[in-house]
Amino acid sequence: MKYMNFSSANCKNCYKCLRSCPVKAIKFKNQQAEIVEDRCIACSHCMAICPQKARHIVSDLERLKEAINSGKKVIATIAPSFAGVFDVDPGRFVSVLRKLGFSHIEETASGADVVSELYRQYMKEEKLDNYISTACPSANYIIEKYFPQLIKYMIPTVSPMIAHGKVLRKIYGEDSFIVFIGPCMGKKIESESFINKDVLDAVITFEELTDWVEGLNMDIQGLEPGEFDRNSFKDGRKYPLFKGIVSCVSDVIQEKKLEVISISGTEECMELFKSIEKGEVTNAFIEASACKGSCIGGPGMVNNEKGYYKRVQKVKNYINRNTSMGEQKLDIDEDIDFSRSFIDKSIEKIAASEKEIEKIMMEMGKYSVQDELNCGVCGYNTCREKAQAIFEGMAESNMCLHYMRNRAESIRNVIFENIVNCIILLDGEMRIKDINPAAENAFTVKAENVVNKPISLIMDDEDFRCVKETGKDILGKKVSFPNYNLDFIETVRYIEKQDIVMIALVNITEEEKNKRKLVELKENTINTAQEVIEKQMRVAQEIASLLGETTAETKIALTKLKKVVEEEKGCDS
Repeated sequence: MKYMNFSSANCKNCYKCLRSCPVKAIKFKNQQAEIVEDRCIACSHCMAICPQKARHIVSDLERLKEAINSGKKVIATIAPSFAGVFDVDPGRFVSVLRKLGFSHIEETASGADVVSELYRQYMKEEKLDNYISTACPSANYIIEKYFPQLIKYMIPTVSPMIAHGKVLRKIYGEDSFIVFIGPCMGKKIESESFINKDVLDAVITFEELTDWVEGLNMDIQGLEPGEFDRNSFKDGRKYPLFKGIVSCVSDVIQEKKLEVISISGTEECMELFKSIEKGEVTNAFIEASACKGSCIGGPGMVNNEKGYYKRVQKVKNYINRNTSMGEQKLDIDEDIDFSRSFIDKSIEKIAASEKEIEKIMMEMGKYSVQDELNCGVCGYNTCREKAQAIFEGMAESNMCLHYMRNRAESIRNVIFENIVNCIILLDGEMRIKDINPAAENAFTVKAENVVNKPISLIMDDEDFRCVKETGKDILGKKVSFPNYNLDFIETVRYIEKQDIVMIALVNITEEEKNKRKLVELKENTINTAQEVIEKQMRVAQEIASLLGETTAETKIALTKLKKVVEEEKGCDS
């Protein structure tokens, strides 16, 4: 079950999560970050560090509320680091939990007391070159997945959370609903593992608890302080502090004359584990925590308003509240199995050949050693490490910022330099920020002579100021520049975010010339036609005139002829 991953809606490909991941367990596919569970050490720092809050964490909170509402016996085991997080005294914190509906409330430190005693017994009975504490699940995963040769040094005992869960199950019954409340998201994964599946019913973080309480608008200060059902010993509360585990087993450490090495932080853990693998560290007790400053500095604490040292001080004050229990002896229930085993969970990685690396490097625009910037922006320490990740399917070529920038600039330059349209960029003060070669040629200027100078030196700026002031773009407006004998289709847009006025001018000078020639040709044709018509009219009139005269003469002749015939007819009669 994936308890942690990134939400696709918010991922902005900043690669901050990958840079924070020491084991590079984050895969990028289609520009989306995804946690690869087999490689993940559950430190959850990537979740806390994501600037976009693109995290998706499975919550047990609703299941917990359902258990409370259904009347189940709900038991809380509280990590002692709570004292460094909440601005309320421990007594009222207990009362808040009872108000929420918890039947019984105990300190996880009781489980730490059990673990400390088991550590003592193991170190007394077993002779090893080194002893590595196993209270931190993330430190355990580092060894199991990346340093399996060191498993033999891991003390085979469950964590305080699991130890206490087992004790609570024995005390309150199998039907009880047991909940761990702490700062560590990795505990969710630990509780779900096959060996611990039936120990806890739910794990919620301090952050989830805070959201729950705030949603109820509870008057916390008005509550009467309560008490834990059972208190832990003083030492058990030290576990979340740096060197806290060492202080709990210091007697055996001194007895066996072991060197003490306390480390916190994933990088520091890995560096030490490498040294142990090389045989550089022996006869040591190693307190390992994946979080800087141990649990108090963990990712569940980073967004807390109180600083690390303030939290440490508050937890120390809480530890010292009840010193009367510090010397009591712990009786461990022998019917409960607190042992656990650790196994090799390493992933076999296939190394890319030199030829395959070179091919991938060229795809990233890395053609020579000089191109390998090894800047780490993508999350990988070197370009070759990134190439190996691409080979494994964990990364994509376009994750390289410099490659994408060069590619974008190259494409931009090709377009900007070769486009036939005139492109001019102005700042908010109507000064020229950039001008492409087409515009240089059209307006007979050189970019170096006009950049950062007013556009009004070249053309009227009324349209551009209007677009900036009104926010209304000009689209497809025909404009003429008689001084240059040029005509354009003008598009002007104001980009407010960058305070840039973008001008695009499509040169239509030739088209306009052709239009004018066509108009002139049409006018000439019409004039010629008109002249022809007028001439034809004149010819027609002349012909008509001649025909009229001829017709009249013919009529006169016929009349005379008719008269002669009539006269002759009269004489005959």
